[in-house]
Order: sequence, then structure tokens, then C-alpha cells
Amino acid sequence: MNFRFQNLLGAPYRGGNAIIVNNTQIVSPVGNRITVTDLLKSQTVTLPVQASSNIRRVAASPDGVFLLAIDDNNRCLFINLPRRAVLHRITFKGPVHAAEFSPDGKFIAVGTGKLVQIWRSPGFRKEFFPFELIRTFADCNDNVTSIEWSPDSNYIIVGAKDLAARLFYVKKLKGVHFKPFLFLGHRDSVVGCFFGVDKKTNRIDRVYTITRDCYILSWGYNEGNKEGELSNPPSPCTPERDDEGLVSDGNARKRKDFAGKDGNLGVDGEYVSKGKWELLRKDGFNQAPAKLTACDYHRGVELMVVGFSNGVFGLYQMPDFVCIHLLSISKEKITTAGFNGLGNWLSFGCARLGQLLVWEWRSESYILKQQGHYFDVNCLAYSPDSQLLATGADDNKVKVWTLSSGFCFVTFSEHTNAVTALHFMANNNCLLSASLDGTVRAWDLFRYRNFRTFTTPSARQFVSLAADQSGEVICAGTLDSFEVFVWSMKTGRLLDILSGHEGPVHGLMFSPTNAILASSSWDKTVKLWDVFDGKGAVETFPHTHDVLTVVYRPDGKQLASSTLDGQIHFWDPIDGLLMYTIEGRRDIAGGRLMTDRRSAANSSSGKCFTTLCYSADGSYILAGGSSKYICLYDVADQVLLRRFQITHNLSLDGVLDFLNSKKMTEAGPMDLIDDDNSDTEEGVDKQTRGNMGYGLPGSMPNGGRPIVRTKCLRIAPTGRSFAAATTEGVLVYSTDDSFIFDPTDLDIDVTPETVDVAINEGQLKRALILSLRLNEDSYIKKCIFAVPPADIPGVASAIPFRYLQRLIEAFADLVESCPHLEFMLQWCQEMCKSHGHSIQQNSKTLLPALKSWQKAITRMHQDLAETCSSNEYTLRYLCSSITK
Repeated sequence: MNFRFQNLLGAPYRGGNAIIVNNTQIVSPVGNRITVTDLLKSQTVTLPVQASSNIRRVAASPDGVFLLAIDDNNRCLFINLPRRAVLHRITFKGPVHAAEFSPDGKFIAVGTGKLVQIWRSPGFRKEFFPFELIRTFADCNDNVTSIEWSPDSNYIIVGAKDLAARLFYVKKLKGVHFKPFLFLGHRDSVVGCFFGVDKKTNRIDRVYTITRDCYILSWGYNEGNKEGELSNPPSPCTPERDDEGLVSDGNARKRKDFAGKDGNLGVDGEYVSKGKWELLRKDGFNQAPAKLTACDYHRGVELMVVGFSNGVFGLYQMPDFVCIHLLSISKEKITTAGFNGLGNWLSFGCARLGQLLVWEWRSESYILKQQGHYFDVNCLAYSPDSQLLATGADDNKVKVWTLSSGFCFVTFSEHTNAVTALHFMANNNCLLSASLDGTVRAWDLFRYRNFRTFTTPSARQFVSLAADQSGEVICAGTLDSFEVFVWSMKTGRLLDILSGHEGPVHGLMFSPTNAILASSSWDKTVKLWDVFDGKGAVETFPHTHDVLTVVYRPDGKQLASSTLDGQIHFWDPIDGLLMYTIEGRRDIAGGRLMTDRRSAANSSSGKCFTTLCYSADGSYILAGGSSKYICLYDVADQVLLRRFQITHNLSLDGVLDFLNSKKMTEAGPMDLIDDDNSDTEEGVDKQTRGNMGYGLPGSMPNGGRPIVRTKCLRIAPTGRSFAAATTEGVLVYSTDDSFIFDPTDLDIDVTPETVDVAINEGQLKRALILSLRLNEDSYIKKCIFAVPPADIPGVASAIPFRYLQRLIEAFADLVESCPHLEFMLQWCQEMCKSHGHSIQQNSKTLLPALKSWQKAITRMHQDLAETCSSNEYTLRYLCSSITK
């Protein structure tokens, strides 16, 4: 039962800025979570930390160790990226639109409202209040939009909505106050401002300011003209302590590292004491009426990248403003653009499309191209070997994801309406999808094409899908005509139409052991059909409320159905008897919508399960619905074992149990009143995600605010992970990366020390059995590797049956991660020889472990086949050379 959050699929990017750390890892916000994609290993991982609302801004330290994540509620998380742990938290007093670490990593500049605050960067030390405010600049007249540090960490240049950019000197000199230099002449708000460095002298000689109306202004530093003098002379009173802890006694002395030979400020204060900035040129990007929405500058290669609200991006060589590339990646607004550390990769994000791209501009090729579903995911399906996950959504698309990497490798977009159901065939190479467009399509996962389409004589809307074990018969239930259609997989012909339901058929599943089809409908019944005999309904199970879904237990000896009153009924499909009932209204209850007139405890809406899923061994069942919770029940005892809260994101509706009365007005909740025009200003209207008009009776979008819910649950055939299609995306929970002390047979003599002593004395059989009794993964693997290849048959035959499942699970993990492939395959072979009869007799009990074992061996075989295929001629040459 020790499932933990592992990854988030289906929504690679949802807004905010995306950054590349350590040259190869792209960090992007996904709602209130953060996803890290390794571009070299082709793997994406979502951090197991959540902000209180959608993340607006992220910033990384120069060494890539620390990450700053700021959400819409101005709450900040300070995260250790390698350890994936939150170190510190802080709440800013205003909206944060810009945040940057200094190049030396000592300070963080944060633009909160009209203020620019300089904070000392926290470290690894445990402190009561790790964030220390060093300085505050209150010179801006409107919200700060961008911040850039100089390479020496002495200056920052700040852009704001007040049509100006300002150059600030960060460090303090006692008794000396520097007035910021103003860069004026802009006609729109400043989107970005950057320093240019002279490569010969390594000194700042240029400043670039980029405005929202698609113009870039280049400013040059002129040392010949004297501009400004030092103001605010130091007070002769009490000595003050500066930020470095040095005492300054007024005019008696100045900081030695800032003083020049002539008594004036040296290099650090030179722009104030000796020269000024002048406008050198003003260039336009010629993209009107589009607005400039994202930009970045790389000082090393002197390149500027800009993104526009019409989906076009441009790459320019500075300071000559030469256009290198001008391309369109979509028709929607580009919300983030940036360089990696080397300047050879560009990252782009489009929040409206959920699109994330990494592009190498020299070779003009994609390093990464990922796009999530535009609307909520409706349905899921695991492949039989648990390596793939298919998702279908309201955006009419079917996507197939590789679970080990978290990447989508194929998208099918032939459907013309929402995809409502998916089913993997037993051969692992064919995927079925049902849609509201009136078609059921079969997809070939080798050639990535739609090779068969099943239709009806008149247009129907399909909401459920099932296929028998042989893959010969395909069935789909309808939303409008209340019928079940039956096709032949080989010919694609319609074989039969099963009539009898008086409501939408939302649940459909074949028995795992025979050809009996179970269907559930809103007409308060579950019907069993003998599809091959074609004699109509075999049996009808009546309910007191609408039946929302139905599932078979993996052994086919039990049937579970969920009803609108929040109950789960368990039936014996052979005798047709009700075995027991779970009352789940209280378990799934929680979360109050903004439009609810009652509290969450007194509300009756949504307190039901819309999706059910048995575990691989059938001992427990997962249930989810229009709630922030997923419930895990023990079937035999009808007991709630655990509740998973899918999100803590306050940007979604239905997360809070109690609404804040301070935010209630005469016109309704304050959160539902949109009194600003910021989204239209940026050229993007608010996106309505969520329900698309079908589902539970009376379910409607809540004023454009996404409602937290779980639409589909599926457990992997291996039983070690499950996936949930939620408003936040597809959440994957797994037990693979977790540890729990759960010994199988523990007594006073079973200790890690005893295992070590047995290994040292050469008692390998005893050591392995002790480690299996202790049930600690590291010791089990240590004992497996301690066995010489010649002794494997003897040790394998001595393993008792009750420890067999745990040992197979360890083998499955080692085959995937261990480099000693031949050694592990020898273990697998000897285990099958020694315990083949026991495994065959207890295949139902060992099924999850055997599925994991098969998945690991299949994946290794595929990797080796691809490697050998790509190096076929090299291998032939080596073999011929050895023969000669």
C-alpha cells in the first residue's frame, strides 16, 4: 500500500518561465509542481513538492543546486534540486514577476510589485529565518517586469511597466547614495533588459532594453562625459555597520576595495563618477500588431532571442541586430524563451497549448518537442507489459507515453471529438479508442497509423469500450441511443447491437476468464451479456441509483459497481448475489466549490465514485470521482486503507473545505470576479479547462475555474504503480522508489549483522533466506551478487515458496538496473527450472511479480535488439576479424 507520487504526465508546461540549468536540464512549472527534464538522458521527472497555487516564476542558482519557485499567492519555495527537497519558505508582500540569482550565487534580486528587493541567498545551514533582506529599491513607478545582474554581481538593471529601465548599484557604501540611471524613451512596458560585455576588457559597455511593442533599444557607455556626482554625504555621527560587518566612520575612510588612487570610486562606481549612457540605436522587430512576450540574451555568443504573441520567435546577432532565424512554432503566444549555458540550445514554452520545445539553432533541429493535452484527460490504458500508458482527452487526441522516461512518443489526432475510452490489446501492439465522434479506431503502434475504423449505421456517441481476451470482438457503449455495439476485429463488420439499457452505457468490461460482457448504465442496472451466443442479457443486477461504472476482478469471480449515492457494490457474477457494499460518501467527501451555497460537509453534489480499478491481485480497489481524494479500499474487509489527495493547488476549485468569509462579497466570491484586464492585455484570453459538456448529470464548468476531479484510474498489470487522470494531469504513483520496513518472518536472530556473518562464512543459502525474511532490498541484492555462478542452481532450489514472490520482485528490479545481464539471466533460468511447477500452480498469486519480471526482461531485450541492429555491420566486421 506504500504508493508515493512518482511523476506527472500529460501536461509538460502550463505557464510561468522555463529555464535550463546545468546546460542539459530544463526546469518548467506544471501547475503548482515543477518538472525537470534531462535532455541528454531523455527523462522527465516531476519533483514531489507542491506550491500553494500555480507557480509563476522559477530561478536557479548558477551552480544549479538551488531553485527558487514563486507561486500566484507570492509564496516562495527554496528547493534543493539534486535532493528534491524544500529547504526554506518565504512569502513576499506583492506580486512577483521577476526573480534572479546573482552570478556569484550570494544574492537574489526579487521584483515584488513596484519594489526591487535584494535578499541574501540561503545555504545549507539550518536557520530560523534564512532569508536576509539586504537592500530595497523603491524607485519604480509601476510593477517590475524584468531583472538582470551584471557579471560581477555589482549592478542590476530593472525594467518596469512605467516605460523605463533603471540601473542600480547593489552594494552599500556608507554615507554614499547612488541615484539609479534611467533609460527612457520607451513607448511601452519593458519586457526585458540585459547587459552587454566587451570581450576584450570584460567590462560592461552596452545595455539592451526590449519593449512590449516589438522594439529593442541599444545603449552604449561613454566615459568621456561626466554624469552626476555623489550625493547624500556621510553623517559624522555614530559609526554604522555595513553588510559585510565593517565599521564605517563617515568621512574618515571609505571601503578600500571601492576606492581609487585619486579618491574617486573605481571600476565599480565608474558609470556614476566618470561617464554616462547614450542611446546608440533603436530597431524594430516588424511583428505588429503582435506583442513581444518573451526574450533572453546570451552574453557569451551575443545572441538575442525574442518570442511574440502570434507564435513567432526570432534569433538576432547583437550588437548589429542581424536576423539569423525567424520561425513560427504555433499560432499562440510564446510565454517563455531562453538559452542554455552554452548558448547552443533555445527553450520555448506556450502555456495555452501546453507546449515545451528545445531547439538547437545551429543545426536547426529539435532536442525536445513535448506537448500535453489541451483539455483534461478523460481515459487511461496501461499496456500489458506496463511500459506504455495511453491517454485520451477532450482535445480529440490520443497520446502514448513511455513510463520510464515520461515522454510522449506518438500522438494520434484523427478523432474529431472528445476521446472517452481506451483499451490496449493483449499483443501490446494495438490500441483501441472510442470517441464522441461516433467511431472506434484501432491504432498500430509499429507503424503509428489508424488501420481500422469501426462505425455504426447512424451517428452515435461512444463513452465506453471493451475487447475480449482473444481480441476478436470489440464492444462500445453509447451515450445517446443506450445501446452496445459489437464488431469483428478482423473484418471490421458490425456483428450485433445489444439493446436493453434505458440510459447511457458508461461502463463496459469483459470477464477475464470467459466471454461474458458486463455493462453499467444510468438506468440503475448492471447487465451481463453472452456476446457469442447472442441471446441477450444473461442476468441483470438492479441498483437503487444510477450506476456510473463497472469492473471485473482480475480472476473474474467478482464484479464491482459504483452508484450515484456514493456506494460500491460487490457482486458474485456466477451466482448473481450481492456480496457486500462499501459506503464511500464520507470518504470521498471534501472540497467546497466557489459556487456552493453549503459547506463541504453538507453538500450532496459529487459524493460518488465515477471510476473504479482493482489491484493486480484483486485484494484492494481504487476509487475516484469529483473530489480531491482517491480512496483505497480493502475488498475483503470493506475498510478504507488510505486516501490520496491528488493536489493542494489553491488555483483549482474544490481544494478547500472551508471558504474564507473575508473574500465573500455581495456579488459572490472574490476569486470569481475578474476585475482586471491583464489577460486580454497580454493577447491571451483566459483558458477554460475541464468539463466539455458530458459526464455526470448537472456537471458544469465553474466559471472557467478548473474543478479538481479524477476522471479515470488504472493500475499497472505489475501492480507496482497506478495512474490517475486528474485536472492537474496524469499523476503516476509507484512503490518502486520507496522503502518500508515490512519483514516477512522476523525473530531475534534475523538481523543485518547475521546476514553479513553468513556471507562471510560462505553460507550463501542461509544468507539469502535471512535477507528475504528481513525483507530489506539492499541486503537481498547483496546476497544475490554474493552467489558464484556455479552455485546458483543449488541456492535457487533451496528457496522456500513463501519467499518466492519477494525474490522475483528483486530480480525484476535488478534486470532493469544491473549491468551484469548474463548473471541475472542465469538466475532467472535456474529459478524457472527449480520452481516452475510452483509458479504455474500459483500463477494468480504471483501474477504482479511475474508481470514485473516479464516487463524487465522484455525491455532489456528491446534495448539490446536496437543496439545490435544499429551496429550490425560493425559486429559482422568484428566477428569476421576474430575468425581470420
